Amino acid sequence: MKDRENRTESVIHDINFITDHDIYLFKEGNHHRLYDKLGVHIITNNDKSGAVFVLWAPNAERVSVTGDFNTWDRESHPLKVRCDGSGVWEGFIPGIKNGDIYKYHIHSRCNNYKVDKGDPFAFYWEQSPKTASLVWELHYQWNDSEWIANRNKYNSLNVPFSIYEVHLGSWKRAIEKESEFLTYREIAHELADYVKEMGFTHVELLPITEHPFYGSWGYQTVGYFAPTSRYGTPQDFMYLIDYLHQHEIGVILDWVPSHFPSDEHGLAYFDGTHLYEHADPKKGFHPEWKSYIFNYSRNEVRAFLISSAIFWLEKYHIDAIRVDAVASMLYLDYSRKEGEWIPNKYGGNEDLDAVNFIKELNEAVYVSCPDVQTIAEESTAWPKVSRPTSAGGLGFGMKWNMGWMHDTLKYFSKDPVYRKSHHDEITFSIWYGFTENFLLPLSHDEVVHGKGSLIGKMPGDEWQKYANLRILFGYMYGHPGKKLLFMGCEFAQGKEWNHDEGLEWFVLQYPLHKGIQNWVKDLNHFYKKEPALYESDFSVDGFEWIDVHDWEQSIISFIRKCKNTDDVVLIVCNATPVPRHNYNVGVPRGGFWKEALNSDAEIYGGSGCGNSGGVKAVAVPIHGRTHLLNLTLPPLGILFFKHTN
Repeated sequence: MKDRENRTESVIHDINFITDHDIYLFKEGNHHRLYDKLGVHIITNNDKSGAVFVLWAPNAERVSVTGDFNTWDRESHPLKVRCDGSGVWEGFIPGIKNGDIYKYHIHSRCNNYKVDKGDPFAFYWEQSPKTASLVWELHYQWNDSEWIANRNKYNSLNVPFSIYEVHLGSWKRAIEKESEFLTYREIAHELADYVKEMGFTHVELLPITEHPFYGSWGYQTVGYFAPTSRYGTPQDFMYLIDYLHQHEIGVILDWVPSHFPSDEHGLAYFDGTHLYEHADPKKGFHPEWKSYIFNYSRNEVRAFLISSAIFWLEKYHIDAIRVDAVASMLYLDYSRKEGEWIPNKYGGNEDLDAVNFIKELNEAVYVSCPDVQTIAEESTAWPKVSRPTSAGGLGFGMKWNMGWMHDTLKYFSKDPVYRKSHHDEITFSIWYGFTENFLLPLSHDEVVHGKGSLIGKMPGDEWQKYANLRILFGYMYGHPGKKLLFMGCEFAQGKEWNHDEGLEWFVLQYPLHKGIQNWVKDLNHFYKKEPALYESDFSVDGFEWIDVHDWEQSIISFIRKCKNTDDVVLIVCNATPVPRHNYNVGVPRGGFWKEALNSDAEIYGGSGCGNSGGVKAVAVPIHGRTHLLNLTLPPLGILFFKHTN
């Protein structure tokens, strides 16, 4: 009994770590750096070294800290609730050090509910299947000051964005043992070298926020302030970002504020009540994903989520966040049948609280970090997703163009003989292409759950499959909008992506796979050096059809234009396996037009059909232009021309 009393006395409550002003902002929903105040922080208090523990649990009757430091005694280290009605519990425990393992034992005033919870603000967690949090400091010596100082040069809307989407657990596995993950530090050097060689500008990481179920790919998050410990420590993850930045590669983090899992040690039913989620399952439970939906009407929940976003941007130097499943947040009837959802106060299906949260999120991010981007994965026709909140928009910097993805994949998966009847599937995207700041995604979602690989979707014999995939990639790089390609697609992995295995790197010994990789590499490097292909991605002034009407031969031609010069790039696509000789295309000026890229070149696995390096324009009007090019169009090929004189 005496030992227990001594341990109880070691909790010091008069610490004043979190101020009245902090509490005021938290309760108002306007504290956007809660990670500096809630959670665990190592400090010195009255010459005693230890850690302050701060937890929000307004419906708790009692909260105590348990851990390896007190042999998981649920009685020895109680926290004290503040008397300001905030529901915040706090206490200082001497002797706590970096790496100590802990949980909160919560005894609710509701239904005598008792539970051990991880820390919602923990910076580090035990590796799954263990579920405790770790006391952890985030000290790190960054070496990316040059990148940060010039980030706008790499990250604004009028620069190239060619994104390589990566799942860290399955990009590569350990050579000695396929079942073992590479660490953040091991991945850093290989990934940076590969991305640099391939010409991608950014890496987008599937969620690395701590998640108990590896098979969720990170989309079922419990640790909104911690990188998963599967691949190393927080400092190891910082090293990965730092190293990529030193090689002029931006880092985008996939982030999930739409839902969270039901694991007992996580946010669900946190203090014996539905604290983070809606109590009514018609608003608080996602029927498709079997997960909980955040209660965006609660100020403290909004502050928690916005703090998480800013945390990754400020503490980890992340350059953009891609917000997952925005549509599921916007619509109350998302994935629900009639009678399974509650209309808003106006009788509509819009989640007004979620809309307000999204606007607050984007405003807070761009005020705090004006040189970053927020990107919405939003699949509906909700207006002004990527327009400023001041103009009635949601405030995102960019939006995934899911319509382009669906139509384009549908078109290229068809046998070419039928494509002329579906010509609009490849041209329709331009009609709405400038209503948002669009990003063109060929993401992980297209190569999982029985959908097969991208190469597997292509029709025809082996040669035609690879030729079709080359056109698809060429069309994406020519089309207005930023680019995203999931790992493995860049070398035509044959198998559907499996998160339990590394990619099929061995296929690069085969010419057709190597050809696809060479094609993507050359597309990236050409794209980055040609302002016409990226400067005016989001303006109709940067695009012009040459001929959109040749549906009979399944041929399209268009030009991309620079913002302030006459520099243009001409793109011509032949989506049939028939070579077209003496095919005339109008161009805006005379002189020599260099064939800068030809997807049918032998280095890419093609037949070598083309225009011997370029064509001189003839002063004959066609397609409303003053000159024409008489071209040879390769079968299932796409050509990029650049005017040289």
